[in-house]
Amino acid sequence: MQISIAGAGIGGLAAAALLAAQGHGVTVYDQFDQPGPVGSGLVIQPVGQMVLDRVGALAAAQAMGTPLRRMLGHEVSGRRVLDVTYDWGNTGSPQQPRQGLAIHRAALFAALLASAQSSGAALVAKARITGRRGQSLALVNNTQTAPADLIIDALGANSPLSPLRSRPLPYGAIWGTVDWPETALPYDELRQTYRAANRMIGVLPIGLIPGDPVPKAAIFWSLPAHSHADWLARGLTAWQNEATALWPAFAPFAAQITDPAQMTMARYSHGTLRHPYAPGLVHIGDAAHRASPQLGQGANMALLDALALAQAIKLANGADPLKLYAQARRWHVWTYQGFSAAFTPQYQSDSRWLPILRDRMLFPLSQVSPAPRILSALVCGTMLRPLGSLSHL
Repeated sequence: MQISIAGAGIGGLAAAALLAAQGHGVTVYDQFDQPGPVGSGLVIQPVGQMVLDRVGALAAAQAMGTPLRRMLGHEVSGRRVLDVTYDWGNTGSPQQPRQGLAIHRAALFAALLASAQSSGAALVAKARITGRRGQSLALVNNTQTAPADLIIDALGANSPLSPLRSRPLPYGAIWGTVDWPETALPYDELRQTYRAANRMIGVLPIGLIPGDPVPKAAIFWSLPAHSHADWLARGLTAWQNEATALWPAFAPFAAQITDPAQMTMARYSHGTLRHPYAPGLVHIGDAAHRASPQLGQGANMALLDALALAQAIKLANGADPLKLYAQARRWHVWTYQGFSAAFTPQYQSDSRWLPILRDRMLFPLSQVSPAPRILSALVCGTMLRPLGSLSHL
C-alpha cells in the first residue's frame, strides 16, 4: 500500500518504521521546519519498550534514557502515599529486568526517526495539515498531498482529522527540563510530593539529551488548567518559595528555572473514539484516545496502537485491517482510560476527601498482597493483553 502518516510524533514514527519494514510505501508529513520533538520527559513502560524493540529503536533509546525502578510519592509530611516497584517479586530476568525507561522526548524522537528512515519511510517537513480531501491530506495554501491507500492520523490531541471531542480535565501541569543537580534523590526513581490533591511536585530522571553530556531531570508542578496566567503573574520567586517549602529536596531543581519560558503548560483531556477508523483513515495515539498522564501510559498507548495497526495490516488476510486494529486495542485502551479517570482526581483535584481516602485507606491497602503485584502490572502495561487477539503474534 501507499500510506500517508499525518504527524511525526511517537506513534507516527513507530508506525512508519513498522509499515515501511513490511514493504509499504510510507510518507510521514509534519509541520515542523526541521525534525524535532515537543515536550520534556516521559516514561516508556515495559510494553512500550517491547514495541521499541520491534521497531529497532530500543538500544538507541536505552543508551540515552535511564532505567526506572520505582515510583514513590509522599505527602508534605513525609508520609508515603504512593509506592510502586516495577519488578515486584523479581519476576524479570537478570538480562531483562522489568523496569521503566525514563527518557527525554528529544532522545526518543531521535531513536524513532532513525528507525523510520532506515526502514525506508520518507519524511516531508513544513506540511501543516488542515484536513482531508478524499485519500489526500489537505495542507495550508490550498494544497494537498498525493493520494494514498491509507491515511494514519497521528497528529495528537488537536488533530483536525479526528472527530474525538474529549472532556477537558480541571488540572494540568507545567513541565520543564533541568540538569540533574547534587541531590540525595535517587536516579532510578520517579519522586512526587503532594499537598492534599491541589499541589503536586514531581522529579523524573530522564538521562541525556542528544548533544548534551549532562544528565537531565524533568520537573513538573500541578496547576488548575485555567491558572497558568496566574502562575506567571505571581512570578518565579513566589513559586520557588512555595515549592521548596512544600518539598525542600526540590530546591536545587527549582533554582535552575530562571525564566518562566523554561516551564511549559500542558492541559489534559479525557475521551476515546468508539470507532477509531473510517474508510481509508485510522486514528492512533491521542487522536484516538486521551487521558491524564497520571499512569504514565500516553506514549506507550501510541506505540501499542502503531504495533497493533501494523500487525492487523500484515495479518488481515481479506478481513478489514482497521477493524482488526480497533478490536485488538479496545479493551486495553478502555481499561487504562478507566483507571486514569479513577486515579487522577485523587492526585489532581480540589477535593478535600479524596486525598484522605487515598492516604488513609487506599495506600495501606495497596501494600497488602496481591495489590503490589497488580499495581506493578498496571504500571508496566501488562494488566491486560495490550494487543488483544494479536498479542500472541
